[in-house]
Amino acid sequence: MEERTLRSLGALSEAELAALRGKRLLIAGCGGIGGYLVEYLLRLGIGALVAADGDRFEETNFNRQLYCTEETLGRYKAEAAARRAAELGRAGALTGHVCRLDEKKLPGLLRGCDLALDALDSAADRKLLKAACDRQGVPYVFGAVSGFVAQAALSLPSDALPELLYPADYAVTDKSVLPFTPALCAALQASLAVRFLCGRAVEPGRLYSFDLERMDLASLKL
Repeated sequence: MEERTLRSLGALSEAELAALRGKRLLIAGCGGIGGYLVEYLLRLGIGALVAADGDRFEETNFNRQLYCTEETLGRYKAEAAARRAAELGRAGALTGHVCRLDEKKLPGLLRGCDLALDALDSAADRKLLKAACDRQGVPYVFGAVSGFVAQAALSLPSDALPELLYPADYAVTDKSVLPFTPALCAALQASLAVRFLCGRAVEPGRLYSFDLERMDLASLKL
């Protein structure tokens, strides 16, 4: 076992860490939530990450997006994720794709993936990703933030989680996001993903919602 992952041993078994090295995951979005997902999963030793995002960093990203710096302003987020992988000595573990996620791109991005992690910021994009995952039989880990609140859930191809969370008349009323909420959301998603990939008990379709202002956890079966 590599010394870099030695401190994960105990919480995870050597066999589980070896299994994670053989997994391939899609991270859809490399901004607030996505940047932390990249960081966590690279350090954990996941074998292959596919990171996709068509946006560039801008000033409004500074308060919450891990890879948004003076140096990366104006640069593509997916390229910043790939550079971060190289800085961590894991350049070959992450492939960055500068693209919008649509019905044409998603099948290729999902090909060979064991799991997809949602780090998107619109209901329409989430539904598009989930539909593509369902068609290819890929499990999906939902994640979303607003203000002090972070939510996450594991969704299997047999359920319709985004449709339950975002009905047709859904409208965004608050676009605020604090610096620490995406980090918590990504931690929740990563923990669900790791437990699922290791064959541990994870209940699909259960939404975990943390309110950091009230320090309150709600768990709801959808």
